[in-house]
Amino acid sequence: MKISFYTLGCRLNQSETASIRNSFEAGGYTVVGFEEPSDIAVINTCTVTEGGDADTRRLVHRVNRLNPKARIALVGCQAQVQKERLAALPNVRWIVGNQKKMDLVDVLRRYPDPVQAEVITPTIERQPFTIAVSSVDDRHTRANIKVQDGCDFFCSFCEIPYARGRARSRVFEDIIKEARVFVQAGRREIVLTGINIGTYSHEGKALMDVIAALEGISGIDRIRISSIEPTTIPLEMFGCMGQDKLCRYLHIPLQSGHDDVLSAMKRKYTTGEFSHFIRSAQAQVPQICIGTDVIVGFPGETDAHFEATEAFLRQEPVHYFHVFSYSQRQMAKSKDMGEVVAPQTINKRSQILRDLSQRKRRMFYGSLIGTTQVVLFEEQKGGFWTGLTDNYVRVKVRSDTDLHNQLVPVRLEKMDGQGIQGEVVE
Repeated sequence: MKISFYTLGCRLNQSETASIRNSFEAGGYTVVGFEEPSDIAVINTCTVTEGGDADTRRLVHRVNRLNPKARIALVGCQAQVQKERLAALPNVRWIVGNQKKMDLVDVLRRYPDPVQAEVITPTIERQPFTIAVSSVDDRHTRANIKVQDGCDFFCSFCEIPYARGRARSRVFEDIIKEARVFVQAGRREIVLTGINIGTYSHEGKALMDVIAALEGISGIDRIRISSIEPTTIPLEMFGCMGQDKLCRYLHIPLQSGHDDVLSAMKRKYTTGEFSHFIRSAQAQVPQICIGTDVIVGFPGETDAHFEATEAFLRQEPVHYFHVFSYSQRQMAKSKDMGEVVAPQTINKRSQILRDLSQRKRRMFYGSLIGTTQVVLFEEQKGGFWTGLTDNYVRVKVRSDTDLHNQLVPVRLEKMDGQGIQGEVVE
């Protein structure tokens, strides 16, 4: 039986899809590309924004257009909180929420051919977890390891605590076990993923304990932290970055550069505290790359609020930002707060921030021209080998040598589109 997969949303979803896909391969299924004919099409959904919801619907319609005989399984976050809406979509036969999506192969065996959508969205349990099947993905050089799930913060714009459940952590030994599997598969960079990974806690072990244990595994050359909340980052982390295997990189959501908006969002810091934190990181970690997320158009956001956000992002050591238009989520408290910001205003403000982000990224890249950085190369395209530095810069070089999955020192010479062109240091 042929099965295909498509992942929407975050790096955590990518990791989980890899585990689910591997479980189907172990179960005798043939995994094919999403555009190819298949018996079953699985979409791992996202519901952070209305855009994610709409992407799910578009994908369902694409499957029905290109592969009308395929039966569709919708799993994950949107499946957890919008089951009735998804059940009405054509050819959707399984809707499986986050508690059971990792057991999808067993769900399909139990309900092999439902006439109408089989909905399985039980309450998400709050307890330490393990992952039975590794998330090794042969299509990628870097490896995502899920260490945590869920969130207790309940920011007013977010429904992830309802879609993912309350914060819980992966069994410490299970993380280390999977990391060794990745090493055996030839992976040299590990990316720690989760919903709120800074809250990791299992039997006295915290996030820094996970990092220390991974640093002790021979064959792991890099450890990268995915998005992490500013109030959860241990300050001792800065002393480790760039010293051994921990990458000089942080992606820390800001969301707004005005304290009144942060308060309405139920964020746990002020702009002053955020500024102090990232400036401390920059002072202690040479050439660190700091990225962030910003929400534009939160209910009640005025011109003054937005201008404060723009000014904050311009002056602080943030090197790029992901800009999100505010989406009203059905379970989020913000849907009953403040005056709605007009879509055209949101679009205008978003473009201003995206332009600023591009300028700041180029400024950061420019500061690295002439330096030598170690690059983990991934693939060859258009005559160039491309890869990433530990501080998250895309680098391309010309070389007749096979650089795939190799860590190579490169002298950065000139900016080239969304990256930097360099020359291998012999």
